[in-house]
Amino acid sequence: MNRGELYRIYKASKSDPKKSRVFCIVSRQVLIDSKFSTVICAPVYSNCAGISTQVKVGVEEGLKHASCIACDELVSLSKNVLTNYIGKLTAEKINELNKALCIATGVL
Repeated sequence: MNRGELYRIYKASKSDPKKSRVFCIVSRQVLIDSKFSTVICAPVYSNCAGISTQVKVGVEEGLKHASCIACDELVSLSKNVLTNYIGKLTAEKINELNKALCIATGVL
């Protein structure tokens, strides 16, 4: 399990109308490799608003269509639910993710 990987989660939230949703791991690698049972993730949506806190992803990352990682909606997920691997971000996309996370959290 690594930072920047995408996983499909089935019924991640009772309030989510979709039966499954893809999430991108955004936690630092030290936390992912630790004994902590959760990691911080950002949901992936097919509707993109083109704002600075979204990272465009698509077929190159293992998805079926163009989508966006929503860095404004971070959640903590159990490592146990991250089993359905979809793909991973390139180094360039990781840099975009870092910038979007900085904007979303106000750390500039």
